[in-house]
Amino acid sequence: MEDQIRIAAFQWLKEQTNIYGEVLPRVLLEKGFDYCGQRVTLVGPSGIWKPRMFERIPLSLTTTYDGPYEDSFTKDGFLNYRYRGSDPLQRDNVGLREAMKKQIPLIYFHSIVKGKYLAVWPVYIIQDNPKSLLFTVAADELSSVENFLHKSPNDVMADDGEYAKRNYITATVKTRLHQKSFRERVLQAYKEQCTFCKLKHTQLLDAAHIISDGEMFGDPIVVNGLSLCKIHHAAFDANIIGVTPDYLIKVREDILLESDGPMLKHGIQELQNQKLILPNHKNLWPDRDRLSIRYDKFRQAG
Repeated sequence: MEDQIRIAAFQWLKEQTNIYGEVLPRVLLEKGFDYCGQRVTLVGPSGIWKPRMFERIPLSLTTTYDGPYEDSFTKDGFLNYRYRGSDPLQRDNVGLREAMKKQIPLIYFHSIVKGKYLAVWPVYIIQDNPKSLLFTVAADELSSVENFLHKSPNDVMADDGEYAKRNYITATVKTRLHQKSFRERVLQAYKEQCTFCKLKHTQLLDAAHIISDGEMFGDPIVVNGLSLCKIHHAAFDANIIGVTPDYLIKVREDILLESDGPMLKHGIQELQNQKLILPNHKNLWPDRDRLSIRYDKFRQAG
């Protein structure tokens, strides 16, 4: 029955991410879902979580916002997950060790900001490191869940191809964590509204880089970000709209001279010389030096 509940949990997560996106609120995960009259919770007080109806093997692993454990990626691109406590025989650690031996799929929740988690599934324990009190965790394709009951534990990491596939998938998780963390932190700083127009529908908001990711000074930090609705993000990226180092919004001159309808007039042209809506905390305001670099590109485009 545990296997069926585990698969039901994966399906439920898929449905929730279709509704909310990849980042899920903790309250939703704590509430969980109903399975044959039983409440299945996906997270709890312990980072290694086992619902009441599970005997030994956990359902999920969670990294807590500002929590006590410093989980990190290995040099090989896999995830380190710390033991619970320092006793290798503590029951949660024993449960994860059994999950490794049987290659049972788990869920990994990574805290992005307080109360919000990126959900990754399925993940597998692929190595136990008692000396360093760490488990090594790898993400895999969803198809691995469908046939995990028919696999021998020795078959799961039997060849270099399987190892390389899991390594690649886990590396993409790391990229997603950085992207989602940047978005959530920027939107949180701006109280989940567009800094140009005050739109508050989070499904329509992006975290725009002032200096593009991958460029010098393009760090994924709040002071290099602006919370923008999708229209204004596209306009900012296209240098239709610029922002001065003094936080004034500028519209490209040729755009100001156009006549095209209410969206252009009210959505873009009327932004000319308006001030940004800034975060409450000054240390989260856009970095003036980065804005200066970006504004030079905007002027060159005009």
